[in-house]
Amino acid sequence: MSDAPASGGSNVIGGVEVAEARWGRLGCVCAWRLMPMLLMVALAGGCTTGRSPRAPDVRLPQAFDAQAAAGATIALDRWWTVYDDPQLTALVEQALATGFDTRTALARLDEARALRAATLAQLGPQGNIEGSREVRQTEDLGGQQSIDIPGIPPGFSLTPSGRSATANLNFNVSYELDFFGRRSAARRTAEGDFAAARFNAEASRVAVTAEIADTLFQARALAVQVEDARATLRIQEELLRIARIQGQRGLAPTADAARIEADVAQASAQLRDLEAQLRNLRRSLLLLTGNAGASLDTVPVTADLGAIPSPPALIPGDLLVRRPDVREAEARIQSAAGNLTTAELELFPRISLRPGLGLGLQRGTFESTTAFWAFGLGLTLPVLDRPRLLAELRASGARAEQAVLAYERAVQTAYSEADQAMTLLESDRNRFAVLDAGESRARVAFDAARRRYALGLDNLTAVLDAERAWRTIRSAAAAAHAQALRRSVQTFRAFGGGWTPAPAGRLS
Repeated sequence: MSDAPASGGSNVIGGVEVAEARWGRLGCVCAWRLMPMLLMVALAGGCTTGRSPRAPDVRLPQAFDAQAAAGATIALDRWWTVYDDPQLTALVEQALATGFDTRTALARLDEARALRAATLAQLGPQGNIEGSREVRQTEDLGGQQSIDIPGIPPGFSLTPSGRSATANLNFNVSYELDFFGRRSAARRTAEGDFAAARFNAEASRVAVTAEIADTLFQARALAVQVEDARATLRIQEELLRIARIQGQRGLAPTADAARIEADVAQASAQLRDLEAQLRNLRRSLLLLTGNAGASLDTVPVTADLGAIPSPPALIPGDLLVRRPDVREAEARIQSAAGNLTTAELELFPRISLRPGLGLGLQRGTFESTTAFWAFGLGLTLPVLDRPRLLAELRASGARAEQAVLAYERAVQTAYSEADQAMTLLESDRNRFAVLDAGESRARVAFDAARRRYALGLDNLTAVLDAERAWRTIRSAAAAAHAQALRRSVQTFRAFGGGWTPAPAGRLS
């Protein structure tokens, strides 16, 4: 709709005319002219927005199914210190400080912070200083019809020749009056978007810490396999030496030596493959810490797996605060609610103040310096585009429902992951305990069989069978140990460990 007529005053300095407006008359004129607009605002003020996303359904059990196996009090903010592993702690701290994933997440957070500041800045007065300067050269080419004007000498040209210059400087401001809550809705959206970006950055931190620990334990499990492969190779070489001596003395068939030679070759090939895999995992650790070009010697990996920690003592409701992905989904609801309110307010009128100041200069045949001020009110009321705005409002409502559903899914996913991780961790701990006891008994049996073979009291098949049984259960025990450690990392991640959450409701 059209703007209300602006009221202004002007002073012409060094010119012909000086015009001034009296404040009393200006106030009376403005009051009568703005009366319909103010009446419309008063009527529209009775309209209130009422759309908002539905409350999400976050009903959770009082306890986890695997709660009986829990009970440990753990500082989840720095859960990696539970392992009492200086190397793990150093790698995690280095990854959080210099890792590419962490630095990228922080850069995204800086971007989100700047976008929030830009959005909030748009809620205040807007205005620009505009200036222009023009120089014009005019030449009289003749052909003008002479006009006799009393008091003006004959031959005076209404379009004098020569050079003239004009300059203008204007400062126009626009400020929207917030009668219906547009500013608070826009602020809610901006704060929700920034909170979501922050929780997304924290989720990256959680993922980095878990990936460092998981990779380190995986590398140590490979180091155990490398040591086992080297021991197997040594044992096979010793068996080959004994088989050759017994073959030369006629105490064993010569085919035994050939059979063991094949086993030695296989053990040697397996050792090389495991060593290559271990080198690759050490390089992965360097990449996670942002130092992929460093020497592998800076990341030594031993075969010490360490103790398996117990799961944390938490209840399902703690996940609503601890899990950064759940908090991010919650912030998305806040943002969607702000967008929904903003879309509804697009159906309401917009009223803005439009003050302005200006200065004009003219030099040439006519010279003047003009200063002016202006004040106006603008009104915009949607009429013909209401169907489009209503469709966009329905779309905003659908997006808000999607945000609620995403939050509900995030909550249920968090509960499912935490409960499954605790169940599997307890299972892995029990499995490792059984295999560890079996490995000790199999080692005793293998040592006894090897002594009997060296004394000629048993054949090679018995020794190989005993060794195969021991190596099989030893490998299974090492794998179970590593799996339990990696499962504990998965459990800490499922509970949202690795960051310090703000209290619920303080999303920004």
